[in-house]
Order: sequence, then structure tokens, then C-alpha cells
Amino acid sequence: MKKNLTALFVTLIMMVTGACLSYAAFPAATSASSAASTTTSAPAVVTMAEEAFHAPKTLVAKTATKPANGKSQIVAAVLCFFLGGLGIHRFYLGYTWQGVVQLLTGGGCGIWALIDFIRILIGDLGPKTGNYAKTF
Repeated sequence: MKKNLTALFVTLIMMVTGACLSYAAFPAATSASSAASTTTSAPAVVTMAEEAFHAPKTLVAKTATKPANGKSQIVAAVLCFFLGGLGIHRFYLGYTWQGVVQLLTGGGCGIWALIDFIRILIGDLGPKTGNYAKTF
């Protein structure tokens, strides 16, 4: 029984670290200017960071400061304080998958919920769609 639990734990750790390291397996992207200078007909690969760099400043500014649809920092803090172990505050803020994981793990045994509560209070954890409409 102890060997089975140890093997399960090691497998779980390997899956988590493998998922975290899988981003390094993607090929490096080339910029549009270097791809355009070559004579091949391969399409240019532009990363999201390059697109954001070349995006109009007004578009970036409007999306960064867009207020959320009536999301309140006070409501998020109260939900996190009383129902943090269930992840209800994550559902409220629009982070559905993280809410499901918190629901299944009991808010990371309460530690993840405590960290989220502190992040909500200092304004670091906001709604997925923008900023809070009402703050402290």
C-alpha cells in the first residue's frame, strides 16, 4: 500500500513538473522582418509579445483599464473570506478552472484561499475581464 501511494505521488509530481516544463518544448519564433528577408514561401511566425509590441497604444490602454461588469472588490473579499475553501471567489472573478481546482482541493488546504484573500485585499487579484468596478 505504501509503495502504491509513493508511486502515485511520484507520478503526480512528474505530471505537474512535466506540464510546467512543456512550454520550453515549443520552437522559437522568428520575427516577421527576418522571415520576410528569406526567399522561402514559409509564413512568418510572430509571437504574441511582438503583436502586443506593435499594437496601437490606444488599444492596449483601453483593454488594460476596462472595468469589469459590476465586479466588486468588497464582494470578492467577503466570498473569499467565508467561502475561500470552495473557490467561490474565483468563480465570481471569472477564473472558472481555478475555481474548480480550489473546489476539489479545499482551497489548497486553505493556503491558496488565504493567499487569494490577501491578493484581493491589496488589489493584485482582479476580475478576469478587467478591473474592479467598485474597490475599498
